Parts: sequence; C-alpha cells; structure tokens
Amino acid sequence: MNQITMTLQADHLILEALKEDISSEDVSTNAVMKEAVKGEVELICKQDGIVAGLDVFRRVFELLDSETEAEFYCKDGDAVEKGQLMGKVTGDIRVLLSGERVALNYLQRMSGIATYTHSAAELLKGSKTKLLDTRKTTPNMRIFEKYAVRVGGGYNHRYNLSDGVLLKDNHIGAAGGVAKAVKMAREYAPFVRKIEVEVENLDMVREAVEAGADIIMLDNMSPDEMEEAVRVIGGRAETECSGNVTRENIGRMASIGVDYISSGALTHSAPILDISMKNLHAVE
Repeated sequence: MNQITMTLQADHLILEALKEDISSEDVSTNAVMKEAVKGEVELICKQDGIVAGLDVFRRVFELLDSETEAEFYCKDGDAVEKGQLMGKVTGDIRVLLSGERVALNYLQRMSGIATYTHSAAELLKGSKTKLLDTRKTTPNMRIFEKYAVRVGGGYNHRYNLSDGVLLKDNHIGAAGGVAKAVKMAREYAPFVRKIEVEVENLDMVREAVEAGADIIMLDNMSPDEMEEAVRVIGGRAETECSGNVTRENIGRMASIGVDYISSGALTHSAPILDISMKNLHAVE
C-alpha cells in the first residue's frame, strides 16, 4: 500500500482503531513502564501462509511515535512459514506494547485474506477465469481487505456503490424488470460505466442479453444452468458467477468458462494468519 493511499485513505481508520483500544491510556503499560526506554521486539510467523499488511502494521506504531522503526525480512505477497522471523520493530517500549494488538489485528486479518485468496486463485490457474472479491467486507476495513485480496492473487470488484452499476434483484424489482432497469441505467450512468445485471434464471439471462447488459452475473445457478447461460450469452456480454463460491466448488465453476467468479468468502470467511510479537527486550 503506497504512502499516498496510506495517508489519505488509511491513516484515519488506523487512528480510530487505536482510539478504540486506548480510550484514555494503556493502564497496563503505564504501570510497568514509567518512562521511555528503547526496546526491540521480533515479529514471528506461527503458521504457513501469504503475508499482507506489513506497511499497515508499521504505520500503527509510526502514528503513535514517528521515531519507531520497523525492519522486515519479507514483503507483502511472500509465502511465510511457521517459525519464520518476519521482522523486528524498534522504539519506545511503551509504544511497542500499546500498539501491539492493533498492529497484529491488521496484519493477521490481511494475511489471512491473502492466504485464503491465494489458495482459491491457485485453483483457477490455466483458465481464463479471474477471481473477484465483493463488498462483503468488515465495516471500515474494506481498503485493507480488498488490498489483501490483490496481494493474494485475486482481483477487486467495484470498491463501493459509487464505483459501478450492478443491478441486483431488488433494483430490477424496483425498476419493473431487467430491460427497464438496464434502460434506466444507460440513461443515468456516465457512458464510461459498464452495466452489470444479476440474473437468477435463463429467462432473465435472455432478457439481459437483449437489453444490452455489458456483464451478466449468474447468481446461485446450478452448474448445468450456468453452462446453458454461457451458451445463450454466446460472448455478447462478459459473464460472472457468484453465490456460495468456495475453494471446494470454484474449480467446477471455472470449467464452465465464465470470465469472472466473485466470492464473498474471500473477505468474510478467511481465518486469520497466526502471527505474534515476541521476545521484547530493552536495547542500547
């Protein structure tokens, strides 16, 4: 994550996380550390996976004290192993103790998403299908979670509601049908925006094609229905499948020949990657 993105989009979120964890003071740390003492702590991986979020981890400590220094022996996207020394953080021991939990929460969560995404993306190797995330992200964590998806080898769907047109079942219901929804979107949305339509059956597929949708999302269809839908579309629109996509069934979906597979599980169901800060000690 580059410095401009960090400053404009992430710093205020990290500060809010720190304020949540330290409402007035860190009582435990202040009880045992009466004054500033320079210290060093090791960042240890406790589980095999893909690391993501090192810059965010570092930034937590920098926002508490700009003189804190972090040295990493790996980079985002690297495979890490249980027991591996990933880096060291040096600075005021009070800062290292007070920032530890927030910094690890970000790093563990983001690395877990990158690890899960990587395992799913590997199943699509050799196919034309790209793996996408969704907006099913943790509130106020979207920028971090979607970044982690990219680190893991996936791609980002729209970032938010302002980012693109996706006409889902309730939009279609409100408009009075697929054709009407697409027509209204064409008239309202900027011409640079593609129009994606979510469909649930073959009749809706045909209607979306005739209406000129740019992307057709096949939602919660059976593999047989998806195969028929891809045949009906015949390249006249890009295709995406979604709905209960997991590592266990993603290969079968890719074999159908869709352009994209979107999975909310990448962000809402990825377990954390176990990472710890250990061996804190004073240094000269």
